[in-house]
This record gives sequence, C-alpha cells and structure tokens, in this order.
Amino acid sequence: MKYSTRIKPISYLKANAAEVVRGLAESGEPMIITQNGEATAVIQDIVSYEQTQETLAFLKILALGEQQVNEGKTVPAVKAMRRFRDRIKRTRAAE
Repeated sequence: MKYSTRIKPISYLKANAAEVVRGLAESGEPMIITQNGEATAVIQDIVSYEQTQETLAFLKILALGEQQVNEGKTVPAVKAMRRFRDRIKRTRAAE
C-alpha cells in the first residue's frame, strides 16, 4: 500500500468528511491526516479497524505463548490431553 497517495491535510478532511468516510469504507485503506505539515492522525474504516484489533490480540496471545515456552512453563501434549480428559470425566460425573 502506498501511503503517499493517502495523505491529506486536516482542512481536506473537514471539507470532505462524508466523501472521505465513504472512500475509507470502499478502499479499506487508512488515510493519514496532517496538521501544519506534520502527520498527526490516521483514520480508517471500522471493518479494517476491527481486523487490526483482532490481529493485535492474536499477536499478543502468540507472544505470551512464546514467553511461557521460554520460561519453561510447558506441558507435554500427552500430559495435557490426559488432564483434559480427566477434567471432562469429572465434569460429566458431577452432572
């Protein structure tokens, strides 16, 4: 994605807000807003935002998993499955 084509001054956003919002939804690409020649904000459509948030959450989970592996906080798969099956048996027995 070429961000250089998606940079607009805040005055453009103010004058063309409806068009900008429509364009964001159609393209799915963010727009960089400048103020006094400096990049100050990024706006994007809600679908892209939600996808970004889901991706960040997934990356956090992966980072946490990697940290746990590095700290030796792992259990062999066979042992984990045994615990899982035992928990299911206990839950069913309690019903």
